[in-house]
Amino acid sequence: GGRLFESTGLEGRSSLREVDLSTGKVLRRLDVPAPVFAEGLALVGTRLFQITWKDQTVYTYDRDTFKQGATFPYTGEGWGLCHDGREFVMSDGSARLTFRGPETFRPVREVTVREDGRPVDQLNELECVGAHVYANIWQTDHIVRIDPKTGAVTATIDASGLLNPAERIGTDVLNGIAYDPSNDTFLITGKLWPKLFRVRFVR
Repeated sequence: GGRLFESTGLEGRSSLREVDLSTGKVLRRLDVPAPVFAEGLALVGTRLFQITWKDQTVYTYDRDTFKQGATFPYTGEGWGLCHDGREFVMSDGSARLTFRGPETFRPVREVTVREDGRPVDQLNELECVGAHVYANIWQTDHIVRIDPKTGAVTATIDASGLLNPAERIGTDVLNGIAYDPSNDTFLITGKLWPKLFRVRFVR
């Protein structure tokens, strides 16, 4: 509906935000208590699900009020999260994607992501779009398109060059992917980036 919800990380600086897409202004913000390091965020209906890096907890919030709901435990690290319409898809920095039940967040199955037969690790931020999962590779400017049934990489997007050298100062890794179905574009950003980019992937 033209609203952007965002999870930001770092210990003592993590938050949940609603951002005005036309101006970048933060309309609402809920700080996540330190020392929790927030990571991936997914919207399911009117509920937001926010995972944490090492606290092994997923927090839930009401989309319209940011009122916190139930929490769910999981084992291991949390990096990226998306929802494919049936299940959650979660990354942990390895080459593995874990599919989790929508009600309990318990693991249902796993798939190893491979390109030309080789595992692709450092899977980070995720976005589920149709029959694909998009994942950025940590510490690179590459986003891969994944077949979630087989784990095969079916395309690689080069997102380098979005920031110029001056804008790169003080920033960190590419770490934000969101899909806008109204015009088939993606919103791309990174940790501590000063800009959010609307792009169209060339197929």
